[in-house]
Amino acid sequence: MTAKSTALLLVCSLLFAPTLSLAAPREPAVDRRKLAAEVRAEFLHAWRGYEQYAWGHDDLRPLTKTYHDWYAHTFYMTPVDALDTMLLMGLRDEAEKTKTFIINNLSFDQDIYVQNFEITIRHLGGLLSIYQLTGDRRFLALAEDLGTRLLPVFDSPTGIPYRFVNLKTGKVRDPETNPAEAGTLLIEFGTLSKLTHKPIFYDKAKRALVEVYKRRSALGLVGSTINVETGAWTDKDSHISGGIDSYYEYLLKCWLLFDDEDCKRMWLESRAAVNKYLADERGPELWYGHADMLTGQRTATSYGALDAFFPAVLALSGDIDRAKRLQASSFKMWTIYGIEPEQLNYRTMQIEYPGYPLRPEIVESTYYLYHFTGDPQYLRMGETLFNSFVKYCRTDTAYAALRNVQTKEQADGMQSFLFAETFKYYYLLFAPPKTLNFKQVIFNTEAHPIKRTW
Repeated sequence: MTAKSTALLLVCSLLFAPTLSLAAPREPAVDRRKLAAEVRAEFLHAWRGYEQYAWGHDDLRPLTKTYHDWYAHTFYMTPVDALDTMLLMGLRDEAEKTKTFIINNLSFDQDIYVQNFEITIRHLGGLLSIYQLTGDRRFLALAEDLGTRLLPVFDSPTGIPYRFVNLKTGKVRDPETNPAEAGTLLIEFGTLSKLTHKPIFYDKAKRALVEVYKRRSALGLVGSTINVETGAWTDKDSHISGGIDSYYEYLLKCWLLFDDEDCKRMWLESRAAVNKYLADERGPELWYGHADMLTGQRTATSYGALDAFFPAVLALSGDIDRAKRLQASSFKMWTIYGIEPEQLNYRTMQIEYPGYPLRPEIVESTYYLYHFTGDPQYLRMGETLFNSFVKYCRTDTAYAALRNVQTKEQADGMQSFLFAETFKYYYLLFAPPKTLNFKQVIFNTEAHPIKRTW
């Protein structure tokens, strides 16, 4: 064979070689059934730890194997928060035991000041969701009793609620609040109103939301803290992070849940302001930072675990492209140290607050984006998140927060939202769609699914 013939054969072999040999190797498909089973098993592992060391109390302290209560009297934060997740996971024995325990023991007739926002999203939202999932009217009765005891919180000169209310006396305290605590109430109080046919619950919570919105700046931004008696802003820093975050979430969701045109208008106007003044284009990356509510000037380039809820809200509003870009930023924040910090400076990529309290928001957004796009990259993303979560946060007892995501030092805390939100969103991401009809529910900010039955 001549040299010319040899060269011709070599060229032909390259031209007609099987395509697969030249293509990049395919990523293996995510085994959703296996992952859903793993999430369920890890939920049970954490639940067994709570049962063994903290049963009858609010939260487990997983490292010292003791418990933590929010107040002098326990309100069973973890059982109430966990029950609807058990029902969705099909954990019948655990759910029945927990349901019976709540009915037999939970009482709001206590001379205790409670934080209105926290007990609303956890208890009022949880009880309403459990009622809708089970049809057991005793949970609706508990919800109505709680809602009635919380009503005095709205009796401020502005209608914006005080932060704390005494469940027995109705006395209120702490007139300085924030948009999230004042504006994250209408899903729960509105649902209670629809189910009991008592307009007062809807009217009070909606007024609170509207009164915060009415005090936005000329740019359309809200600040970080406000006095409920004077209506004056006491901190003019604007952002989408903790203290404001779920205010925006509820503007959108209350429009969708209740067909409330006022909420629609408030959401659309607020979204435009947030995208104009808080969004921060960093080359191809999209982040959301802080700005002065009056001038729109950038005040900080901080983004954190709580901000990672916003891709879900953007996706739910139909802005898929922006949601995908922001989710990529959230995932970048997660991958720098293998798990996300509480807060990051996205300009310098330096951590500002290094803890990880088992937050769910990035998982929530991953679930929403997979639902709306069907793109398997979000299943792979969820698998990465879950594997890191198990690797660094699992203990022999349950799950522990991290004190520092760089060192992976664990902290002695396991809040109830682990069961209500983090495990629920991981499970729903991988479980069959029939587990919960996404289109028929709106999740409150504690991930309690509310179904529009009215």
